[in-house]
Amino acid sequence: MPTPRMWNHGAMSASDDVLATDLAHVFHSWSAQDKVNPMVIDSAEGSWLTAADGKRYLDFSSQLVFTNIGHGHPKVVEAIANQAAKLCTLAPAHASQAKSGAARRVAEIAPGDLDSVFFTNGGAEATEHAVRMARQFTGRNKILSRYRSYHGATSTAITITGDERRFPNDLGTMGTVHFFGPFLYRSVFDSQTEEQECERALKHLEQTIVMEGPSTIAAVMLESIPGTAGIMVPPAGYLAGVRALCDTYGLVLILDEVMAGFGRAGSWLALDHFDVVPDLMTFAKGVTSGYVPLGGVAISKKIRDFFGERPYPGGLTYSGHPLACAAAVATIDVMREEGIVEQAAALGTDVFGPGLAKIAENHPSVGEVRGIGAFWALDLVSDPQTKAPITPEALAATVGAAKQAGLMPFSSGNRIHVVPACNISPEDARTGLDILDSALTAADDAIG
Repeated sequence: MPTPRMWNHGAMSASDDVLATDLAHVFHSWSAQDKVNPMVIDSAEGSWLTAADGKRYLDFSSQLVFTNIGHGHPKVVEAIANQAAKLCTLAPAHASQAKSGAARRVAEIAPGDLDSVFFTNGGAEATEHAVRMARQFTGRNKILSRYRSYHGATSTAITITGDERRFPNDLGTMGTVHFFGPFLYRSVFDSQTEEQECERALKHLEQTIVMEGPSTIAAVMLESIPGTAGIMVPPAGYLAGVRALCDTYGLVLILDEVMAGFGRAGSWLALDHFDVVPDLMTFAKGVTSGYVPLGGVAISKKIRDFFGERPYPGGLTYSGHPLACAAAVATIDVMREEGIVEQAAALGTDVFGPGLAKIAENHPSVGEVRGIGAFWALDLVSDPQTKAPITPEALAATVGAAKQAGLMPFSSGNRIHVVPACNISPEDARTGLDILDSALTAADDAIG
């Protein structure tokens, strides 16, 4: 049995004590526990973080892509404090102004007749309940989802996830089937154009549906724009084609807006770019800018009515928690009042699109730049011809160089994602791109 780590708290600075206590008692996600070395963050404001040693970092990660309105927005902080003073917590069976107000605002943003909202504590639970609703509604079990996707880390959500994080947790797929989605840069369909990729991906999905048996399938679940798997904006017509296939074969369509929604893609929802209405829509992250955990499922009328006279077999102790819902109300109101969705769209067209294209021209390690709004990825390669992904060591060196220069990047797989607050100033955005430009020399050095 390992010997417990002991710390002399009295002999340390405050920040050293925080770190020592963290290492002694906090179990970190997705990590080998003896290898973690977390940065101690003391405070944050806007697009900037301040570490315990006083060094400031420009947050190009929005943490885990959720601080869409930046850190510490005073109106949202005030709304949370006011709600805590009035009604800090409440069982989900009761109604409250915060919960009804948050549900109404989500319904206003959601397309079509997605007018009912079931609140969860985050995105993974939203996946769990959307899948449960689809299975109950159809009386079928299978869920189809794409490779290169992420839908959460609870037991059902992780099996629906299509990337390698699924492997250690997959218990025989638990009724899930994966298929290939469109991704022209690394096409499995040997496509030469976006149009070919769209057509072939839809044909592949239909073949999968037929071979699996439509009568066994409850739903197709997709991220409107896949996030941590690579920020792959689907080609025109793809999501509409998936909607048509679901209608043809009687399947529920679930769209995951957890990361791509609430301004991130330069629209209220990423699906707004594709003129498609799902039957169920999951959300989380940006709905509160991460200030208080909240997620949920927006539900179409036909599925809501299915549970009109029969109980829905699910619930959560903190569903519709007043503090979280107050944060959602304030966040959505701030986004409307300050035009934050429009700011994200402008950042994409005026700053990130052209700025990242220039960076790609200067660095052979950047195989492709792709994205929209405040949602971008640099696909880093060790060989521009074969598109072989960059090595983990070279990626770590690049991320390290960025941090050393005062930039907090987001990395996933062989990529660096540019995902700052949706209201980051153009000046700060360009500062971040300049730092990233310099840091990418470490990636270039890894090319033989």
